[in-house]
Amino acid sequence: MLKEYRTIKEVVGPLMLVEGVDGVKYNELVEIEQADGEIRQGKVLEVNRDKALVQLFEASQGLKISSSKARFLGRSIELSVSTDMLGRVFDGMGRPADDGPEIIAEKRVDVNGTPINPSARDYPDEFIQTGVSAIDGLNTLVRGQKLPVFSASGLPHANLAAQIARQAKVLNADSKFAVVFAAIGITYEEADFFVSDFKRTGAIERTVLFMNLASDPAIERISTPKMALSAAEYLAFDKGMHVLVIMTDITNYAEALREVSAARKEVPGRRGYPGYLYTDLATIYERAGKIRGKEGSITQIPILTMPEDDKTHPIPDLTGYITEGQIILSRELYKKGFNPPIDVLPSLSRLKDKGIGKGKTREDHADTMNQLFAAYARGKEAKELSAILGEAALSDVDKKYAQFAEEFERLYISQGFDNNRTIEETLDIGWQLLAILPRSELKRIKDEYIDKYSKPQKGV
Repeated sequence: MLKEYRTIKEVVGPLMLVEGVDGVKYNELVEIEQADGEIRQGKVLEVNRDKALVQLFEASQGLKISSSKARFLGRSIELSVSTDMLGRVFDGMGRPADDGPEIIAEKRVDVNGTPINPSARDYPDEFIQTGVSAIDGLNTLVRGQKLPVFSASGLPHANLAAQIARQAKVLNADSKFAVVFAAIGITYEEADFFVSDFKRTGAIERTVLFMNLASDPAIERISTPKMALSAAEYLAFDKGMHVLVIMTDITNYAEALREVSAARKEVPGRRGYPGYLYTDLATIYERAGKIRGKEGSITQIPILTMPEDDKTHPIPDLTGYITEGQIILSRELYKKGFNPPIDVLPSLSRLKDKGIGKGKTREDHADTMNQLFAAYARGKEAKELSAILGEAALSDVDKKYAQFAEEFERLYISQGFDNNRTIEETLDIGWQLLAILPRSELKRIKDEYIDKYSKPQKGV
């Protein structure tokens, strides 16, 4: 028998205080029933002796505490999961948002999940092809990895997210591939873009979408990534699928955390964010990975916009500590009209060496990747020198490097959002660009690979 209490004492913003409670647990789900039968939901945030602090999932406007009663359900937030979720759109609380029927649950799972035992983790070492050269060729994504995208206000991270969700696949694998897409605190326009893009390209058939709008309550924003990861864990570890989880925008999630923390009158940390922001983000990011003995895996691409383009802001800063690298979008490249505007030099995939090479991508991948990085860095330096001292100050070799940098941005980085390149095409474009340089400059590539793969210049 569920216990009901008519001892609601106070409501402040999204928080409600219930007194005289007994046996209530942290994270327990609560129903608040009003005199007219309307039911609102919340969860227990804090328990102190006989007092429970409840966080409401909906706005508290119009809630009459004198005539309302709180019912504690004895369980935390759960998500009904089934393979029928593929191709469906849900809101941030896991309710259907596409006018389709309710999911007939194969099982119900706690959205808070359980951490993967570190000793049971398997090392990520399989290549995932995103179809984006700047990622596949230079900052390779590996199955089971956490690789965030650091963007900035106004940059086309939504287009890149949709492109990766549409194109990503595991090569040489028989297992099914699925995408779980969590949109956190986005506008109606962005939500419509994602849903219509997935439907237009047919990608929705293998995708589960969780859409939380900016107009939805802050608490729903906090539950959205947990809902998405619970669905991903079911598909990966119960159904043996390779699951790519894309979450945009993590900054909106952190802002919701800060809002709730302020309502609880907690002592703020850096820039007003709660002191437990690192721990909270880690509980999300660390749900990615592979487990020994299980076929499926979860790979994460969280996307976050850096406030004021600041990489030292707490959200990107803490994310960088937890994840295995970052893909950084460049405002400078975007202004030049290059899409996707990925700045490959400060970007990094710490696991890229584990997912490339013979049998995974191609034997020449590691050598060409290193040579392209080095040549592009030197080419950018040559262009800066030319801007200061004039082109006459450059040596003939420096002029070749400056030309390489320009063509690298035009051909390799700027491929558009609808161009799906195989890893072979990406590597071949790399060789085509390296043909600009004298062979004597290709010091990072084995001679046997130069003889076998070097390409004549084509339209360069």
